[in-house]
Amino acid sequence: MKRKTIYLIRHGETDHNRNGIVQGSGVDTTLNEWGKAQAEAFYDAYQHVPFDKIYTSKLQRTVQSVQNFIDSGIPWESHAGLNEISWGCREGRMPNDKDQGYYRELIVAWQNGDVDMPCEEGESPAQVRLRQKPVMDLILSRPQERTILIAMHGRAMRILLTLLFDEPLTAMDKYEHSNLCLYRINYSYDEQKFAFVSGNDITHLLSLDVPYN
Repeated sequence: MKRKTIYLIRHGETDHNRNGIVQGSGVDTTLNEWGKAQAEAFYDAYQHVPFDKIYTSKLQRTVQSVQNFIDSGIPWESHAGLNEISWGCREGRMPNDKDQGYYRELIVAWQNGDVDMPCEEGESPAQVRLRQKPVMDLILSRPQERTILIAMHGRAMRILLTLLFDEPLTAMDKYEHSNLCLYRINYSYDEQKFAFVSGNDITHLLSLDVPYN
């Protein structure tokens, strides 16, 4: 049986993550020291895996999360289709009650089926999935890449998982995630379907000291 194994991770922590600031695709933040430690821990745990290719978004926090693998010589591509959702005009702002209320109402609307509703001056989940599909079609068109590593973002990862498992976008919030978590997925070329192996795995981070109180 011809199969592809996908290691799908969310990027490591940034200062915006720590401070509760929405990043989205319009804020190109870097990993903080804890995020870099997470990336090192992930590399230490999975450097033995024979990855044939690495895929990241165009945003540097995903690239930094897998930089050790790239530096080891594994081929790498970045695709804007893997970028985080655009959260629109509220990206990069310090948390406040008005913005947080807006996001809560928006996510409830998505959960209730209005997945074509975009963030103000941003994207909708349906638009994100539309740009993700060509990237996944490209990845699946390369069966010679039997084991791959994809680094992306929280909301975009939830959307992608509904695409892979042919689920409605209203199901996206069932996929939990944390910084530098791992989802493992297999794809069968014979059956043309994905199989879930594990999700939101952070066992590779358990040896790290708590970064802050």
